[in-house]
Amino acid sequence: MPITSIEVFSRRSALRLPLAIVGAAVLGQPLRALARSDKNQITVWKDPNCGCCKDWIKHLEASGFQVQVHDAGNTAARTRLGVPEKLGSCHTALVGGYAVEGHVPAREIRRLLKERPQAIGLAVPGMPVGTPGMDGPVYGGRKDPYDVLLIRRDGSAPVYQSYHRA
Repeated sequence: MPITSIEVFSRRSALRLPLAIVGAAVLGQPLRALARSDKNQITVWKDPNCGCCKDWIKHLEASGFQVQVHDAGNTAARTRLGVPEKLGSCHTALVGGYAVEGHVPAREIRRLLKERPQAIGLAVPGMPVGTPGMDGPVYGGRKDPYDVLLIRRDGSAPVYQSYHRA
């Protein structure tokens, strides 16, 4: 009985499949590692003398982010990234294509990078006591309630995560 072209194709495909899987696994590893490292890269613009900015950066580093710091250009970065002035704080950051304004917890930044919403980024306007970077001993354990806002491209900013402690 003669072998049909479908059978030949199937046999050849069956032989190539393990090679394709191994090749994809080997070649895909560096790409996945690169993608993971990009998610951990965050660039911050801040005032050079701001202690709470430095503490927020320590919070990010303790959470596994690799931080590049610019001791100037916060306002220009905020404007360039499309963060409304009313949502401003003492530092602005860029991670994974998103703006991060103010004392946003690393947990919410990771969530943002996982969910990838259509948005400009996240903001914690002002400098609420108890946020990462505003939680040092000088505040005596005080934790004011605050919201992390999702900055949408249409200018709206709904609550992304609430931190309301009693």
